[in-house]
Amino acid sequence: MSEPLVIKICGIKSEKILDAAIDAGADMVGFMHFPRSPRHLELDPIGELISMARGRAETCVVLVNPDNTLVAQVAALGPDWIQLHGPETPHRVEAIRDEAGIAILKVCPIGGPEDVAAVASFADCADRILLDAKPPHGATRPGGLGESFDWALLKALDPELAFMLSGGLTPQTVAAAIKATRPMGVDVSSGVETAPGVKDAALIRAFIANARAAAGA
Repeated sequence: MSEPLVIKICGIKSEKILDAAIDAGADMVGFMHFPRSPRHLELDPIGELISMARGRAETCVVLVNPDNTLVAQVAALGPDWIQLHGPETPHRVEAIRDEAGIAILKVCPIGGPEDVAAVASFADCADRILLDAKPPHGATRPGGLGESFDWALLKALDPELAFMLSGGLTPQTVAAAIKATRPMGVDVSSGVETAPGVKDAALIRAFIANARAAAGA
């Protein structure tokens, strides 16, 4: 790999885990604002964590189909990224980026070839693409479910399109995922938890170490 791998630890809820992730070498840290998630935080604590991380790691706030009011409230917190994890269209992604003036990480759920084909439509309106497993029918939230997808599907992607990979990654699987898909970055949330929403510093360290080793191999 020519560029260093970007590693994002998402769904952080406390200063202790924020420090653990950054000390372990995380490039990006993510905070979830979505009430149905076990990793949900209100905006005030997210703002505090963004301030603590500033200058140490890039920060990302995860939103699901936000309205303009929420976009403005989150933009005021000054994160480096807004991650859109809902059914946002390319037009809506572009509008949010223009409104917020903040880089956009757009999640594209992958379940089959048609989902891979749809990724290209976000290449120009998002600053970065994150490929995640498509949630099963009836799921109450769009991500953080600990499920992976068939990485072989990504062979149909434009090889020039850089992407981050998510979906069921763990300290045990991240090396194989990197070798199979050659992403520009990886993103983990439930894979470094001992219970939904409960991050583990040792698992974070192991995930980052294994990812770095695989990227350098």
